[in-house]
This record gives sequence, C-alpha cells and structure tokens, in this order.
Amino acid sequence: MKITRRRFVKWSASAAAVFGVPVVVPRRAFGANDEIRVGVVGLGGRGRGAHIPSFQKQDGVTVVAICDPDRERLTATAKMIEHAYGHKVEQYVDMRHMFDRKDIDVIGNATQNYWHGLSTIWACRAGKHVYVEKPLSHYIWEGRQMVNAARKYDRIVQCGTQRRSQTSIAKAIAWIREGHLGKIRYITAFANKRRTSCGKRDTPLPIPETLDYDLWCGPAKKVPIYRNRLQYDCSFDWNTGDGESCNQGVHEMDVARWCLGETTLPRRVISIGGRFLFNDACDVPNTQIIYYDFPTAPVLYEVHNLRKAKGSKDMPTFRGERVGVIVDCEGGSVSLYRGIAWDKEGKEVQRFSGGGDHFVNFIEAVRKGDRSHLNAEVEVGHISTAVCHTGNISYRVGQVASVEQQRAAVADVPLFCEMHERFLEHLKANEIDPNTATLGPWLDVDRERECFKDHAEANKIVHGFYRSPYIVPDLSG
Repeated sequence: MKITRRRFVKWSASAAAVFGVPVVVPRRAFGANDEIRVGVVGLGGRGRGAHIPSFQKQDGVTVVAICDPDRERLTATAKMIEHAYGHKVEQYVDMRHMFDRKDIDVIGNATQNYWHGLSTIWACRAGKHVYVEKPLSHYIWEGRQMVNAARKYDRIVQCGTQRRSQTSIAKAIAWIREGHLGKIRYITAFANKRRTSCGKRDTPLPIPETLDYDLWCGPAKKVPIYRNRLQYDCSFDWNTGDGESCNQGVHEMDVARWCLGETTLPRRVISIGGRFLFNDACDVPNTQIIYYDFPTAPVLYEVHNLRKAKGSKDMPTFRGERVGVIVDCEGGSVSLYRGIAWDKEGKEVQRFSGGGDHFVNFIEAVRKGDRSHLNAEVEVGHISTAVCHTGNISYRVGQVASVEQQRAAVADVPLFCEMHERFLEHLKANEIDPNTATLGPWLDVDRERECFKDHAEANKIVHGFYRSPYIVPDLSG
C-alpha cells in the first residue's frame, strides 16, 4: 500500500494515542504549485489586518480556518474573508481543535503576548509551521521552550519582527560593517509613542457573553479586569503584557542586535522608569530608560508614552525621530529606520532604500522546507525578545529611589548618565516628581543559561508564571 503523507499523519496520530509518542510530521518542501493551507489564531488588529491579507495575497496560499475565543470576532472575520476573497472558512473557539486539522500546513499566530509560547508549542507539536507575532514570548524561559519545540518537531517558525525583511536596513548594516564610519561606539533605540490611561474602574469590566474568558486568559491569571478595555490594553499589564520596551522595543532591539552581530543576551542590564500621571489599573512603565551592556557596544533604550511637556501636543523625539535606531560610530552616525548616514560634522554621506515582505519570506521558507531561509527564525526572535525581558525584569525587581540614588547607580556609565538626565528633564517638563521613579538594580546575566546571577526574585520572572492547565512544557531534555 502506498504510504501517503495523509496516511502517515493518521498513523502517527494513532501511534501517539496508543504509545504516548509525540506526533512529528517530517518536514517537506512544498512545490511551486502545491497549495499551502493556513489557519489564523487571534483575530485582533494583526490577525485581521496583517496575517489574513498577507497570506491570502500569495499565490497558492489560502486561509481555510480562523480561531478566536470571541465568537463575535469570529463571525465578523469569517464574513470579511468571504466578502474579500470569495470563500468560506471554518471557525474555531479553541485553537487546539483547529490544530487537530490534518489538512492545515501553517498557523498564523496573532494571539496576545502571553499566549504566544504555549500556542506555538501546541502548533509545532501538531505538525504545523508557524508565523508568530512579536514579542516572541512572555517570559525568557518560555521563549527557549519555543525554540526547543521548533527543533523537536522539526518545524519552521518565523517571529514577526518584520524589520529583518527590510532591505534598506540590511544594506545599512552591511555598509556599517564594511567600516565606512569606523567602529560602532554605541546604539540608541527609542519609542516615543503616545499612550493614554487604561482607566481604573470601581467594579470589574463585564466580560461579553460572546467571549470564552477562560480560554482568553489561558496561561495568565484569571482575574477581574479593572481597566476600561479588555483587549489591546492587556499589553500594559504584567499579567498579560510586557510594556512598551518589549511590545514595541523588540523591533528596535532586534535591529540593534542584528547590527552588532550579538547572538546572545547582554552581560548586565539596568532600568529606571515609572508609570506616571495615569493612576490607572495598568502597571507597566510609561516612561523608561534601559542600558544593555553588550560586549561589542552598549545599546540604550528609552520609552516615552507621555507628551513632550505638560500642555504640549507634541511627543518627545531623539534627533528628530519618534521611533528608531541610531548607530553612533567613530566617524559618524546612521539612522537605520530612516536609512541615512552622516559624518561627524552632520553631513549626509549615504542613503539606503528597499522594502521587503516578512510573510512572503516565511512562505518561501515553508516551500523550501528550509528554516535557514527565514529572516527572523524562532531563535533570532527569542534572543531579541529575551533581551527586552532582561530590562523589564530589572525594573520589576526595583524600588522607588531618590534622584541622588538614581545618579549614584549609573555614575560609572557616562552614556547612560546622559540618557538619565534626559529622563529627568522629561519628568520635570511634565511636572512629575523624579524622586518617585523606580530604580532597578544592575543585574548580571548568565548568558549561557539565559538567567541572572545571584538574584532569585529576578529568576522567578525569567521562568514565568502559568495557570493550570495552560502550562508551558519543559522541552529542554
């Protein structure tokens, strides 16, 4: 009897049920004319606005199933797909039922941060290739288990740090490495994105009847919500999110690390910041500075979610940019997002252009059956995300400190002293007492084990917190 792929999958599933062995579908290359069938889980802005159209526009790629614990989102998205693309899709509330589909090859994972780890591991175990949004993980240890799952089940997993597919940035980094401006001295990355208060309710937010709240919470604590919005604002609550320095910052940190050629975590890290003015139900900082001490060169990151000053309509900028990565070298500087290089006198000396499509890169890798073709393979995404987590962990184990204590902590790092002074000026402009800021400790990083040296509290956050039965498995063996 001819053993087809479908028969093999069916036999493997039976073997798993009988013998308790994992279902591992051997990776195969898809021919140019083979249809790739996609299931998309998570139907918020990225799922509906990026994953579905980015898959559907590619020849031979079809979204055949969608999943979200909110039935209202499911119904609306199914109607949108039928109207826009002329075909129906199967709808699932529980992603595990969609993953059970043997005819689905790829999962577009647009769940919230705290769901990325477990859902990606489940999808890999079910034999699916995965495009998973950034930040890759909610915890450092969890990200490593995602890498382990991709290896164990031989799956192709792309992280949604799409700057990796931007040709202009690749050209600029290559130009820097050729030595046109000399050695890199340091990199400044920044996100000046206006955010507003999450609100602070007196009574818990009503959960819509259309939403399976247990599935929505998944690995996170199942607790009453006191902010005004359930969905997007969950990015600004440590239980379900990772704050601006990871939510947005993973893009900048990924580009900075790419430029430096660093392949692991920094040697040490420190963060200072606070959640100022809002007095709301969220708890991540809305103003934050971080110093990542890499061997090649340091990376400094700053977050401003507040206006430039009290009463101002403008946001802060760094050298005229609101969000970006600027590389300072011995002989000048380069804005990697704008694609412009200047000499030491500020004269423009080079421009870089070119785009790219991260979803196309992913499908090409799936067709080739070759993870090395990916621009942001899961381990790349893991390291960049884990770097951001180290900065946040310093903040989370920190304490409110006076300006004098803050200055003393960073006195031996002149570059960070400059950033800290900008931080203080920003607080003053918004009439915020700088003595209410949280000073994180310097954390020494065990770069090989991806944890911290001699800091038990910080290492609890490295491993993470999970709610049964949504527990991320240890796949390190």
